[in-house]
Amino acid sequence: MALPRQGRFALASAPLAEGAFFEDLCYHAQQAAEKALKAVYQRHGWVFRYTHDLDELITGLREKGLTVSPEVDEAVILTSFAAEARYPRLSEPVTLEEYQEALRHAKAVVSWAERQLGE
Repeated sequence: MALPRQGRFALASAPLAEGAFFEDLCYHAQQAAEKALKAVYQRHGWVFRYTHDLDELITGLREKGLTVSPEVDEAVILTSFAAEARYPRLSEPVTLEEYQEALRHAKAVVSWAERQLGE
C-alpha cells in the first residue's frame, strides 16, 4: 500500500495562500500523519476506531507489537489541529514556528509509515 506523496502532506507543505491561516496548513499536517498511521493499520489488516486522536492510533500500533519511534510519539501534539485549527480565532493564532514544527512532526510520521509499508 503506497502513501501518495501528493495529498495531505503536499497540501500541508504548500505555500500559505493569501487570506489563509497557518491553522489551515497545520490541519493538513495532522491529516497527513493520521492517514499515514491508518495506512499502517490497513497494511496489516488491523482494525482501528474512527478517530482523529493520534495518541490513540499510535498506542494501538504499539499494542499490536510495532516499535514506534520517539519522533512518531512526539507527533501526538498534531491531534489538536484536527479540530481546533479548523476554527481560527478560537485560540491563539498559529505562528510560523508552530507551523514548521507541525510539518516536521507530520513528515516524521509519514516517513516512519513508509518504512513500515516497505517503501
